Amino acid sequence: MKRTGHRVSPSMGLLHLQEGNQQYELLRVPPAEVLVPFVKHYWVVSWDLADLEPYPQHVVPNPCVNLVVERNKTYFFGPSDQKFTYTVHGKGRVFGVKFKPGGFYPFLQAPVSTLYGKPLEVSGLLGIRARILEDILLGEDAMEDKVRYMDQVLSARLPSEDIEANLTCAIVQHIEQDRDMLRVDQLSARWNLHTRKLQRLFNQYIGISPKTVIQLYRLQNAAECIENGLTCDLSKLSQDLGYHDQSHFIKDFKSIIGSTPEEYMLLSEHIR
Repeated sequence: MKRTGHRVSPSMGLLHLQEGNQQYELLRVPPAEVLVPFVKHYWVVSWDLADLEPYPQHVVPNPCVNLVVERNKTYFFGPSDQKFTYTVHGKGRVFGVKFKPGGFYPFLQAPVSTLYGKPLEVSGLLGIRARILEDILLGEDAMEDKVRYMDQVLSARLPSEDIEANLTCAIVQHIEQDRDMLRVDQLSARWNLHTRKLQRLFNQYIGISPKTVIQLYRLQNAAECIENGLTCDLSKLSQDLGYHDQSHFIKDFKSIIGSTPEEYMLLSEHIR
């Protein structure tokens, strides 16, 4: 069955994605069925900004490991607790593999937290040098051929399914979808797991704490609401996110998004 990518997609942490779509093309493609327990999708970003100003794309990280194939910069990257910026300039392409939350651990067989701030070189895990991946995946071959090749590379190292990895993925998906999930004790009660068990699962399978994952998703939700003009009442927004002190909300928002909520609202209005 032919697998096609889609260009109109959820933001998945990409701030002001509608503006970004004018600067580059983002394509997401599902993996082969055998990889679905582990891989969320493949993604490709292509751009041609020759003679144009560079464009900084700001990203709130998801709790996922990514294999990023970029010329001379190919690594596995673990989740982060901070926004990062990728500056698109000139002409180029990047190919990526986004693993599901918990989906990389069965390949790695070590706590995903060991990747925090320490990108992992690919050859030890995949048995292929980064340069070969770059030549094949960043060239001009058809997207179908690139996806088929990546399917083969990962399938050759296919691990057994891991029950606790699946559980952890389900917990993260619940955090993402339930906007009323604001605290770790709520999460613990919902899944009938002791907080220490949650901490251990997230350290091993996700790489960052459950508290951090909740914060990242809720602040990403807040940014999306502001971007889409769905709220003008920042005090109510902070209360909806479980903040009893608006100054604490402003501090957290700025630490992750990079500006205060009010500044972000003004920028979003300008972009719209």
